[in-house]
Amino acid sequence: MTTQTPLRKWARLDALDAVNFLLADVRGALGPFLNVFLVTQQGWSQSAVGLVTTISGLLGLVGQAPAGALIDATRAKRGLLVVALAILGIGTAVIFAWPDFWPVLAANTVLAVVGDVFAPAVAALTLGLFARRVLSWRMGRNSAFDHAGNVFIALAAGLIGRLFGQRAVFLLGPVFAALAILAVLAIPGDAIDHERARGVEEGEKPAIGKAGWRVIAGCRPLMVFALCALLFHFANAPLLPLVGQKLAQANPDWATAMMSSCIVAAQLVMLPVAVLAGRFADRWGRKPVLLIGFAILPVRAVLYTLSDDPAWLIGVQLLDGIGAGIYGVLLPLVVADLMRGTGHYTLALGVVASAQAIGASVSGLAAGVVVDHLGYGPAFLGLGAAAAAALMTLFLMLPETGGSGHEAGGKSAALMGS
Repeated sequence: MTTQTPLRKWARLDALDAVNFLLADVRGALGPFLNVFLVTQQGWSQSAVGLVTTISGLLGLVGQAPAGALIDATRAKRGLLVVALAILGIGTAVIFAWPDFWPVLAANTVLAVVGDVFAPAVAALTLGLFARRVLSWRMGRNSAFDHAGNVFIALAAGLIGRLFGQRAVFLLGPVFAALAILAVLAIPGDAIDHERARGVEEGEKPAIGKAGWRVIAGCRPLMVFALCALLFHFANAPLLPLVGQKLAQANPDWATAMMSSCIVAAQLVMLPVAVLAGRFADRWGRKPVLLIGFAILPVRAVLYTLSDDPAWLIGVQLLDGIGAGIYGVLLPLVVADLMRGTGHYTLALGVVASAQAIGASVSGLAAGVVVDHLGYGPAFLGLGAAAAAALMTLFLMLPETGGSGHEAGGKSAALMGS
């Protein structure tokens, strides 16, 4: 392992902070704006928007696990991020230039596919740059900078949408993609421990010859966690777009600004929540912290049905900062616990991401159809029921995965056989 000078340690720290801030889940941040723009400015129906979301999401999820396996295998993790960011910039530019059904469907599908790279690649880089003893702290810091970037993007989108129209918001994609590429290239390549980046610590040997798919399928807690992720994202993914549509229909002149308010409100809550989640994940264990995050979601879905007042809807959206903030930090930690010593860390992240994508993609169409035929209230209640199912599955079926040092590795081995 290469010895790093203090200057190079700060270089990798600052560069990774910049990557998380500038990347800031650009596609995810702009996605709700796309839904609102298509419904309120382009005259699309809820079902048409849901169809685009479902098709692009389902096609994109096919690449989740292969992307994870590729990131495990390659030492060109920075290069993969650069290529994915360049494609993201092009895709958002296409949506700006041709906001018609087929161009939007094609661009959104491409964005979904390249989006498979971002989260697992950043998680792998983090694992390769920082020792496991500080991993919870570092994942919390990653998430905090990601949320700070999302706040900045949302504010910029709200301002640009107000000054130049909702369509101009999608020009932010190429700008932030270019800046994120520079940040990725600022990470010192020789500072990355590529064995540790795939879940193998110094002195450990992965199970040579054991296929990654057999390792993943044989880990029952990982399969349970993937099911929880599917149900969580089925319930969570449509909530913000539906709230944004309600706000836009009531206040069309302020549609983008109100969507920005929803995003900013939640992201500002996520900032401290991410830091605290990383800290308490070691003190309390992974499962208790996760249960708090999952319990927030059904409450939030039901509260949306109580009032259409913009202040109420934006206030309820604050709860998303707790649930999603906790989940974002705990996801890579739980998977790192379960995959320690296997050499298949990002493959496992890809499998869980596939489950998330299935839930989010299917729910987009389902929620759109329910809204078209029954209205927003039944849609929110149905999503709340799915959130309650996710909470019960987590509580009853997922064991605690946390620990430290050799204890964590031993626990992971035991869980693999359960």
